[in-house]
Amino acid sequence: MPEIQLLYVINVMNRKKSYVQQELTFYLLIENLGFHKSVDILWSGEDGVQQTLTATFHCSKNATHEFWCAKTLIKLDNEQSLAGNIEFVCRYRVNNTDYIANDNGKPYRSEADSGLRLFVDTPVFHIDYTPTIANKQNFLPITVAVSSTLPINQVTVHWTTDNWLTTRKTQCLFKHRYWDKEHNSNARNPNQYHVSIWHTWLRLGQTFRIHYCISAETTQEELVYWDNNDGANYTLAHEPLKVMILNLHCYQEDNQDAKLTQIAKAIDELDVDVVCFQEVAEPWNNGDGDWEQNAAKLINQRLPTPYHVANDFSHLGFERYREGVALLSRYPIIHSEARYVSDSEDTYNIHSRKVVMAQIDIPHIGFVNFFTAHLSWPENGFANQFNRLNDWASALHQAPVVASLLCGDFNIAQTSDSYQQVIEQYQYIDQYAQANTDNPLPYGPITHPYRQINPATDYRIDYIFAHPLSELAATQAYKVFTERDYGRVSDHYGYFFVFEPLSLKVKKC
Repeated sequence: MPEIQLLYVINVMNRKKSYVQQELTFYLLIENLGFHKSVDILWSGEDGVQQTLTATFHCSKNATHEFWCAKTLIKLDNEQSLAGNIEFVCRYRVNNTDYIANDNGKPYRSEADSGLRLFVDTPVFHIDYTPTIANKQNFLPITVAVSSTLPINQVTVHWTTDNWLTTRKTQCLFKHRYWDKEHNSNARNPNQYHVSIWHTWLRLGQTFRIHYCISAETTQEELVYWDNNDGANYTLAHEPLKVMILNLHCYQEDNQDAKLTQIAKAIDELDVDVVCFQEVAEPWNNGDGDWEQNAAKLINQRLPTPYHVANDFSHLGFERYREGVALLSRYPIIHSEARYVSDSEDTYNIHSRKVVMAQIDIPHIGFVNFFTAHLSWPENGFANQFNRLNDWASALHQAPVVASLLCGDFNIAQTSDSYQQVIEQYQYIDQYAQANTDNPLPYGPITHPYRQINPATDYRIDYIFAHPLSELAATQAYKVFTERDYGRVSDHYGYFFVFEPLSLKVKKC
C-alpha cells in the first residue's frame, strides 16, 4: 500500500434561489509515518489558479493507517467564480519527505458537478466512516458507494451490539443523493463516474459500541461483494473513559510551578476524564492547611475548564506540608468521602494513610467508584491498609455501580508477595498488565530511594486495580511524564489509561 492514497473525490453543485455554490471533498488514506505531518490538496479550477487546500485528520483506520479529509465550499458571487472542472494532486509531508499521489504521473481530474468518484478498485465502499458515536446520537447514517456497472440489486448492513453473539441486518435504499454528515443534509450524486449511492440509518439505542460490515448482493445469488474494512469490520463506539494517575512528590520538585502547568497541559491534551493524584501538598499552617496553595487546586485552575475536585490530607509531610490525595473529574461527582485505612490516624505519623473515594456517572458507561490511594510499604502496614480498602470498595460495589477502580501509589513492586496477594487472594486485576500483556513490567524512575536499595528490574508501584466484579477493562495503558512526552514532573512517572466496557473478543463476519 502506498504512503498516500486518494480514495474518493466529490464535486457537486448546489443551486438555490439565492445562491449557487460548488462543494469539493477529498478523502485520503495515509500511512502513519510520524507525529508531525501535513496532507494537502494542490488544485486548480478552470481559471488555472493554483491553490492549496489543507486536509485534516479524520480518524484512524488501524494501528498503521489514518483517514484524512479536505473540504472547500466555493460560492458564486460578483467577486468569485466557481471552480468548474478541477485538476489536482495530493501531497503528504512527513519526516522531511514529500509523498505524492497522482494519476500515473498526471494530475487527477474531477468534472464539475460529477458527483462522487472512487479512486479505489473495489465494487463496494463505505463512505465517510467515523469511529465515534457523538453524545446523544441516536441514529447512525450509513452511506455506501457501489459500482453501477455491476448487477447489484441489494445492499445490506450486517451489524451487532453484542460482538456478533447476535446479528442484525438492515437493508439500504438506492439514492440519487448521499448523506452529508457535516451539513446534516442530503447532497447530490449525479453519478457521472458510474457510482451509485445506497443509504440507510441504524438505530443505536443505549449501546456503547457496534460492529458492522456491508454486503452488496447481485442478481446472481452466489455472487456477493463485501466491504468489511479489510477483514477487521467497522467499529463505532462512544468515547472511552480516560484516567490518569500521578504521584506529585509533595512540592519537592525543582521548577515546581512550571511542572504544575505542564501537568495541566497533559491533562488537557490527553483529554483525561478523571485524574487521581497522590502526595498532594499544601502548606501545613499549624494543621489548618492553605487550600489556595494546594497542588491539585493549582493544577485544576490551569485547565481550560476546571474539573470537579475531591481532596483530603492524611498526615504531615516533609515537616511542612499537609500531604494527601485528590481526584479531579470532568464529570460531576455524585458522592465522595475520605477514610483512614491505616491503623494510625495520627496526622503526625507518616504511616497514617487516608483514601479519597468519588462516585462518578460516566456517560454511556455508568456509575464508577474511584479510590485515590497512597498506601504504605509492605513492612509498614500495606496488608492491613489494603484489606480495609478492599472491604470498603466491596461494600460500595453494588448496582448500579459498574466498576470500582483502586488508583494510585501502592508502594508494592509487581514481583512482591504483596502484589501477588492483591491479584490472587483479592482477585483484583492490574489494569496496566491487562492492557500490556507483552510488557507488563515497565521500569520506574531511578531517582526514587526505594530503587537505590532494591535495584530489581521491576519497579512499578503505581497501579489501577479493578475490583473483580468490575465491568470495565483498560484497552490502553502507558507511561506519561517521561523524557519523551511532557518531561519529568515528579520522582514517579504518571500512567494514562483508556477504559471500555468488558466484552467478548470481536469476531469477524
